[in-house]
Amino acid sequence: MTMLSGWENFYVIVGSSAGALIGLQFVVLTLIADRPIPEDTARAGQAFATPNIVHFGAVLLLSGIQSAPWEQVLPASILWGVLGVCGMAYAAVVSNRMRTQNAYMPVAEDWLFHSVLPLIAYTVLAAAAFTAHSYLRQSLFAIGAASLLLLFVGIHNAWDAVTFHVFTKKLN
Repeated sequence: MTMLSGWENFYVIVGSSAGALIGLQFVVLTLIADRPIPEDTARAGQAFATPNIVHFGAVLLLSGIQSAPWEQVLPASILWGVLGVCGMAYAAVVSNRMRTQNAYMPVAEDWLFHSVLPLIAYTVLAAAAFTAHSYLRQSLFAIGAASLLLLFVGIHNAWDAVTFHVFTKKLN
């Protein structure tokens, strides 16, 4: 699969970035762990913090899938599809958690970055898996775009969470 091997450097960079960001997220969460967590704040964490780790983990998993020495595209495309469908379901769960938590009232930017953009990324991933047999080159670019979108969504959301806890919660 020479076409897939051309993406090795891309996924080394993207995958290692996702791995580093997972570690950084854990460091930040550890630093604020001594603060008391009311029940409503813990439920908000399931809507706003946990998805960052899931998205970074999805990017890391995609990087691993893309870096494996596949002889055919079918096994890789099945994994892309499973990850895409699971991610779409998870995006729906996150949207529901955002709607039902009471610690924070989401604004349009929150809905975009925590719900809409991840759903788009996982949908693109599932669609690329479906079309990979006929349009491999285009599918690989779509998977790369979905990976970058999830990475940048995670970065944005992690930054939002940190600034919220440092500037907003510190004032209370």
